Amino acid sequence: MWTGCWLWPLVAVCTADFFRDEAERIMRDSPVIDGHNDLPWQLLDMFNNRLQDERANLTTLAGTHTNIPKLRAGFVGGQFWSVYTPCDTQNKDAVRRTLEQMDVVHRMCQMYPETFLYVTSSAGIRQAFREGKVASLIGVEGGHSIDSSLGVLRALYQLGMRYLTLTHSCNTPWADNWLVDTGDSAPQSRGLSPFGQRVVKELNRLGVLIDLAHVSVATMKATLQLSRAPVIFSHSSAYSVCASRRNVPDDVLRLVKQTDSLVMVNFYNNYVSCTNKANLSQVADHLDHIKEVAGAGAVGFGGDFDGVPRVPEGLEDVSKYPDLIAELLRRNWTEAEVKGALADNLLRVFEAVEQASNLTQAPEEEPIPLDELGGSCRTHYGYSSGASSLHRQWGFLLASLPPLVLCLCLL
Repeated sequence: MWTGCWLWPLVAVCTADFFRDEAERIMRDSPVIDGHNDLPWQLLDMFNNRLQDERANLTTLAGTHTNIPKLRAGFVGGQFWSVYTPCDTQNKDAVRRTLEQMDVVHRMCQMYPETFLYVTSSAGIRQAFREGKVASLIGVEGGHSIDSSLGVLRALYQLGMRYLTLTHSCNTPWADNWLVDTGDSAPQSRGLSPFGQRVVKELNRLGVLIDLAHVSVATMKATLQLSRAPVIFSHSSAYSVCASRRNVPDDVLRLVKQTDSLVMVNFYNNYVSCTNKANLSQVADHLDHIKEVAGAGAVGFGGDFDGVPRVPEGLEDVSKYPDLIAELLRRNWTEAEVKGALADNLLRVFEAVEQASNLTQAPEEEPIPLDELGGSCRTHYGYSSGASSLHRQWGFLLASLPPLVLCLCLL
């Protein structure tokens, strides 16, 4: 009797060690690709993007969820670095801010070449895996970053953007955000406007992943129905587990399954438990639910580290990924399912997006209608030949006034 009482704690400890050891064994071969990390925003906020500031050294960086030792401990092998600029830059300096944040990702990779490998393709991710480096990709978080311009979209692609989140927490002139579903924003496009549909088609043509985190349900459905390639939710969880409108409802999860798309689970407490406190087990509940409704191929990780103020107990920073994998193994996830969630599912979706691309196809050219644009600081060049003609007519009339006045005086 007493022997049994002593043995049970020992058995529990040994079992926990077994699952953790198994997690590390799997992750050495198949490291995690995380869909969303806001370290670039922290580098702006803390150091104004001055990476040579000794306090910004990523091997010793403190006060963040992410640094190089933590990435190594967490077996992070691929990371979409979030290029984020707040909604209050819309119709102002969003494009400039976006370019600066893309620049900081490039410089980060250049400063730490032994750790980061800047890549733009699924093949590049696999190369980074082979070299034991963190495949570093750029995800642009918020459609306002393109300033409603297909030309800007294409330029960002050339600079390395490999996913675009269609909205952040604000509508663009062409897509509605998640706050429409809470009543805090008014619907504008009721999903996607005709220009928003052209944005989706151009992303497909280029081979850029379409990210539906932050968008309204109507935008989710419209995009899933229109896109010729699978899409991702780079950092969203399951609405049925936590009824936040930032999460994905079951009817959309079924569309995710039909389209072979991917939901990368967010770790923000308020989207995990719908309260300020959460734990690792509750994150696993989201993963379980998405697997149940959409299939094991629809599950990934998008921690939102360094972009949120509260993360779950047991997932305090990027080093804790092995503990989450151990929990999934404890819940009888197979090794193949775990490897899918870690990397294989994202690689499958990325490869499908690349295969659906067609750079030989003519690009989308029709601009957004002028009356759909916001902001008072815009010029209107190119929008109306009629306006240009009218301007020339007024110029001719003004030029004719002096001779006309002279003639009248002579009379």
